[in-house]
Amino acid sequence: MAQVVQGDRSAFATLVARHLDPVHRYLSRLSGSSADADDLSQETFLRVWQRAGSYRPGTVAFTTWLHRVAHNLAVDAARRRREQTGVSLDLVEDEHADPATRAADDESARRLDGAIAALPPNQRAALLLCQVQGFSNRDAGAILGVSVRSLESLLARARRNLRQTLLDAEPPQSNPSTGSTDHDTA
Repeated sequence: MAQVVQGDRSAFATLVARHLDPVHRYLSRLSGSSADADDLSQETFLRVWQRAGSYRPGTVAFTTWLHRVAHNLAVDAARRRREQTGVSLDLVEDEHADPATRAADDESARRLDGAIAALPPNQRAALLLCQVQGFSNRDAGAILGVSVRSLESLLARARRNLRQTLLDAEPPQSNPSTGSTDHDTA
């Protein structure tokens, strides 16, 4: 980063090569659109280049600062569009799995995508930063601009809401001995 502050384009290219994929994945999941993530990623690194001097080493890790820039741009873009977007998780399909297994995996992924998309934006961002991107609670809190305690509260609510949404979306289980479903007896 010190070299980027000095205008070293080669150092900046190295920085982009190293960090573009994780930033793009985060923005794609947060915005729900790969095309939007492309634009937001480009804007993120443009901001890093323009504002490299505002990064203070030792205050936060570079990746935390970088994701904060990306997060703020995504929030601003969502506000401008006045819409809440879904989350599309990039899933790797096992081409050797049998069709029934793939169909069940696709259904599970669709339900998970829908449940994550249904989360309020801050809960969704907290969950993605910690569970998908691998940030610590402290760093995720810094990215979102909240305390660690607030971040932990967001995570707890996100997990609780996600669990409930997935449970509500489960198809009823048939009980072979009675011929009824779990929902019939509930």
